[in-house]
Amino acid sequence: MTSRFTELVVDCHDPERLAAFWCEVLDFQVIERAEGQVEIGSWVPTAEEVRARQMPPTLVFIQVPEGKTVKNRLHLDVSPVDDSTDGEVTRLLGLGATTVDVGQGSGRSWVVMADPEGNEFDVLRTLAPSDPRET
Repeated sequence: MTSRFTELVVDCHDPERLAAFWCEVLDFQVIERAEGQVEIGSWVPTAEEVRARQMPPTLVFIQVPEGKTVKNRLHLDVSPVDDSTDGEVTRLLGLGATTVDVGQGSGRSWVVMADPEGNEFDVLRTLAPSDPRET
């Protein structure tokens, strides 16, 4: 008997705003809305598919009254697939993300950022194919 990782829930003030931000970041779509809640994902889950194999989890944004007060103990890591890490950071800044210092120090191969409500996430190395003319 096992369980499946099906959703990651994010407490927030504005579920619609954060869902829209993360849909742009991850190329996800809204798959369900309820009062004070928005679920996004890369696929629409069905019980049959989830039982058959581990599928990518969805993100669920739930409205809560309290604000974020400390560094996240859990965060997302994203890897650009179409651009350089620097190019992706620039794109995410344009979507409303900010760069943050959580004590990571300089010279890291990743960039720590925060979404519009201050939830930290990392932009890791690019997975975009390298241009053979650059080698």
